[in-house]
Amino acid sequence: MIETEETLIIETPERVPLAFALASIGNRSLAVAIDHIIQFVSYIAVIAIGFSIAGAFGFGGPDSTVESLVSEAPKWVIALVVLLLFLVFSAYFIIFEWIWEGQTPGKRLMKLRVIREDGRPITLWESAARNLIRVLDAAPGFVIPIYSVGLITIFLSNRDQRFGDIFAGTVVIRERSDEAPTFDETFSNPVADGAFRRVHKPLGMQVDISK
Repeated sequence: MIETEETLIIETPERVPLAFALASIGNRSLAVAIDHIIQFVSYIAVIAIGFSIAGAFGFGGPDSTVESLVSEAPKWVIALVVLLLFLVFSAYFIIFEWIWEGQTPGKRLMKLRVIREDGRPITLWESAARNLIRVLDAAPGFVIPIYSVGLITIFLSNRDQRFGDIFAGTVVIRERSDEAPTFDETFSNPVADGAFRRVHKPLGMQVDISK
């Protein structure tokens, strides 16, 4: 494996080099911010559903406080809400990256993808491993209140890997842009074909048959 500053080049067993553009810290930060916003909205929705279920069973009322509603609600309702909140917190990244082949809603919007270090798609194991370590990567620091450990690890890694990536053997890349058009596709365009002819005029050939 050969790494440059922004590109990861992987050589396949057939000795064919594959180039991947590494995701920048800015793009990764925006992607995870989008995902956390979705998680936060999901938290509110889960809690609202829990209150609705408790209200349907006659617990609480218009003047009830959160404390009184929690104390009066059935234990199974509280357990269900806690379970759903835990799933949103812990399983969000794992499930999305597994089902969407290395992408979450945030990564998809930012055109990022998680792959294995050998260039192959991640499996459930890699998705679970890198995201269970997210709690460590998200640990606060003296300057940055969140993801300090992850940012420091990315800066120190020559493949821009946070601690979870190193543990799981994964990297985050930017998706390739649309493939460049082929020669035939390019010059089937009248504008491009005309421009080509203006630049590359056919060579005139004259044969002197008098000799």
